[in-house]
Amino acid sequence: MTVVLSKASKMPCKSWSLQAGTTCPGSIDSITKKPVAVCAGCYAKDGFYNMPGAVKVRDFNREDWKRDGWVADMICALKGQKYFRWFDSGDCYHPLLAAKILQVMQATPETKHWLPTKSYKIPRIRIILEQMKTLANVSVRFSSDSMIGEYDADHGSTVVPYAETPTNATMCEAYTRDGKCGDCRACWNKSVAVVAYPAHGSRMMAMVRRMNKKAA
Repeated sequence: MTVVLSKASKMPCKSWSLQAGTTCPGSIDSITKKPVAVCAGCYAKDGFYNMPGAVKVRDFNREDWKRDGWVADMICALKGQKYFRWFDSGDCYHPLLAAKILQVMQATPETKHWLPTKSYKIPRIRIILEQMKTLANVSVRFSSDSMIGEYDADHGSTVVPYAETPTNATMCEAYTRDGKCGDCRACWNKSVAVVAYPAHGSRMMAMVRRMNKKAA
């Protein structure tokens, strides 16, 4: 049985993803029990991601990773892949999934892996994410909940309202290339401490407008 990988138009590589929201335990505010603002505005809840084909693949992946041969099949699928992204949508919602992804990363040192996540808030998952971070070929980026570019020493990425927003983080350059990575590989580069992503997508921009209205 073969695994099903995706290829987002922005990405220079393939990815393995899940449906956003239902697989994102780190997106929920511990007090309100609702998604934090940056996740309420998630780009992966709109457009292409809601099309039947995309939903079908992500729903399939949610069950497929549980089978015994999944790790071996993922390793095989990554042969010859210089770069790979985990979770173009969704997140690492279960410690057993995290453990399997770690095995794949360990067995594919020739592939540079990027894994953005909010599941570092889940202690049983964070333990495994920290193990991933020790691998030379892996960039795990803990995502800040901020929509105004705030982050702390724990974070590897944040969101800013606009590309012109002042920040000490490394600004994602995709907005200068029609939404595409081009030759930039900052997200995979372990020496890049924090990447700032300008808000994008209709849902996210609506959240930015709401935030600005409250601040006015």
